Amino acid sequence: METVARQSLYRQTHARGGDLHSVVDRRLLVRIWRFAGRHHRRLAVFLTVSVLSAVLTVATPLLAGRVVDEITGPGSTAVVVGLAAVIAGVALAEAVLALVTRWLSSTIGEGLILDLRTAVFDHVQRMPVAFFTRTRTGALVSRLGNDVMGAQRAFSDTLSGVVANLVTLTLTLAVMLSISWQITLLSLALLPLFLVPARRIGTAMAALSREASVHNATMNTQMTERFSAPGATLVKLFGDPASESREFETRAGRVRDIGVRTAMLQSTFMNSLTLMSALALALVYGLGGALALGGQLQAGAIVALALLLTRLYAPLTALANARVEIASALVSFERVFEVLDLVPLIRESPEATAIPGGPVHVEFDDVHFSYPAADKVSLASLEEVAELDDRGGEEVLHGISFTARPGQMVALVGSSGAGKSTIASLLARLYDVGRDDGAVRLNGLDLRDATFASLKATVGVVTQDGHLFHESIRSNLLLAAPDATDEQVWEALRRARLDDVVETMPDGLDTVVGERGYRLSGGQRQRLTIARLLLASPRVVVLDEATASLDSESEAAVQQALTEALAGRTSLVIAHRLSTVRAADVILVVEDGRIVERGTHTELLARSGRYAELYRTQFGTDRRQCGTRGPQPGCCARNGLSAEQISACAQWEDLVGG
Repeated sequence: METVARQSLYRQTHARGGDLHSVVDRRLLVRIWRFAGRHHRRLAVFLTVSVLSAVLTVATPLLAGRVVDEITGPGSTAVVVGLAAVIAGVALAEAVLALVTRWLSSTIGEGLILDLRTAVFDHVQRMPVAFFTRTRTGALVSRLGNDVMGAQRAFSDTLSGVVANLVTLTLTLAVMLSISWQITLLSLALLPLFLVPARRIGTAMAALSREASVHNATMNTQMTERFSAPGATLVKLFGDPASESREFETRAGRVRDIGVRTAMLQSTFMNSLTLMSALALALVYGLGGALALGGQLQAGAIVALALLLTRLYAPLTALANARVEIASALVSFERVFEVLDLVPLIRESPEATAIPGGPVHVEFDDVHFSYPAADKVSLASLEEVAELDDRGGEEVLHGISFTARPGQMVALVGSSGAGKSTIASLLARLYDVGRDDGAVRLNGLDLRDATFASLKATVGVVTQDGHLFHESIRSNLLLAAPDATDEQVWEALRRARLDDVVETMPDGLDTVVGERGYRLSGGQRQRLTIARLLLASPRVVVLDEATASLDSESEAAVQQALTEALAGRTSLVIAHRLSTVRAADVILVVEDGRIVERGTHTELLARSGRYAELYRTQFGTDRRQCGTRGPQPGCCARNGLSAEQISACAQWEDLVGG
């Protein structure tokens, strides 16, 4: 009885559901059955075993009553021993059925968890980048954890509990009424004295649990942010560790206070249950004893009633709270299905074809683009806001048209926020162009009509942050080519100018790079992402500010690696440092989502337009440091300028006349 009561109290405390009618939906139940129906045979066996277990719980008190009657009456030793043997057999059968029930419930529950988690994980992987830019990672992970577990409890705990408790309650009441209807009705009359306070305690504990969850989430957020490499560095550079500790202590103190209040409520609940059970037993013994002395009941009947009573309150309590448990489980299912119902904006067409082979011709044809509205790619509950903005995004690209012939390098330059990275994202199909908003084509095939596999094999991207997983160097590289041999991996590292660095590491290719690769320097991290690109061997390379955050020495090493990556490939290069794109076949100047200039480096400087202005802004300081009549290499060196800056400065002086 106490165990069932504790389970019931736990479920009330952790229930998120409210009114059962508000969450029950026929379509929701149908969808739940689509997952649970895969385990229908085990579910049937599970429910059958649960019913048998419930029947056996009623058998033992009746047998115990018979034993007492045999002992107090003109019984025989053989009958008593036989009844004792039957009681032992029933106990053994109950133990076996309990193990079988547990195995079935865990098998069904874990199978459901596997199905739901796999479905959510696979679906989330198909979501566009816009989804991840808006969603809180912790909230999304919670759907795969807490909500899936809550849905699983619907079958492993709630369903079997409702069935078993209904059978137990029905049989117990029937047997008790057949023995003594007076004692049974009086025992039931005491039940409200327990259930009403229990429901209030359950509600209070549910509120405390939700409050504790909020504080725990806040603590976890603080720990996650402060314990990451960049977060810890930020605190050490600008923060106050003592202030951080006080803030954490305050939040942890609130959780402690809630824990104390919860413990007292739990104790009150259990003590109330014990008290009510004792009062009911006192009623049975008092009234039953009086009836026995009057010859209306046998002593065995009193013992049977007392034992049956202990099996009456627990299922009544559990069934009284079943509404909350079912509602909580349905809410968990709803939250899981809410993610599964998000339609990925970028989908592979049923008639998709592979991108034609050979060197790749890239074409942007009058491309207009607006980022999708929040309600198209996200959920309010995942962003933890009351309501998502349903307004469409403003157009950020206006009629972008250009081509990159096979083997050409096309560079994109311009102010921050001009739309350069958006263009690169469209080429990698991280976002889609609307059907009436132009087209992006590779070898004449619209990307919207290309297979995902061929696009992934054709286009490779190196971004500014050079993201790596908290895994080994080998694992991070094999992400691009799972079947690559160690020889191919080392060759990619050699071409990325990183093989000598990896060889000096104690674990070589098995060296773990740390979260986001923070155990490596910025230049090493970037060269490792280039090695990954080389291993993938794409025909089109997109470089998005690949050297923007590097020092001069690291930039030089990365530039050498990029030379390997770009050789013989069509490339789209976004660069803030104009000196890195002077060799581009075509330079496109992008401003406010439009291409305002295009040409070679020399042509654009000669026009004295926007590109020349950007170039003058970037290298004007270098000119002034080295004099107005042309660069002096010695002067430039004394002012800390690199050879590349000296060369750029010289070219500028030659073109604009110092």
